Amino acid sequence: MGKYRSSSRVRTAPKSDGPHVIWRGIGCFMMLIIPVISIAAGVELIKYGVDQRWPFPYQLMGTPRLPEFFFKSSGLITIFGPLTTIQNFYAIAAASILIMILLSGIISVIYGVVYSMTGPSRYGPTDAPPPKIKTKKYTR
Repeated sequence: MGKYRSSSRVRTAPKSDGPHVIWRGIGCFMMLIIPVISIAAGVELIKYGVDQRWPFPYQLMGTPRLPEFFFKSSGLITIFGPLTTIQNFYAIAAASILIMILLSGIISVIYGVVYSMTGPSRYGPTDAPPPKIKTKKYTR
């Protein structure tokens, strides 16, 4: 028995180190669903833009061309070969990335607003209250 320990121990439940399991599930779901939504929106946006004759950079239009060393390897051409059949692939990829960034930003802002309204208070029960300092305007 130690000098500063009492003989009876009070056991407390260990504090969890991570977020609740439901929040992890929602985060995993969002990591899967946001890219799918972004790619689908990118494809439809580029289709609509081509139909409406929007001015896209000509470098993004057409089918992609693979470098020569891809054709020397049967494994690389098997993996990346189907990409050469997608019309306007670079434009779709660029639009998808921009939509993904925009969608993720909007969701983050919404999450921040909701968390600030419903989250825990700024100060806990063991925190000291913030100092109340009255300052006077300094004049010479």
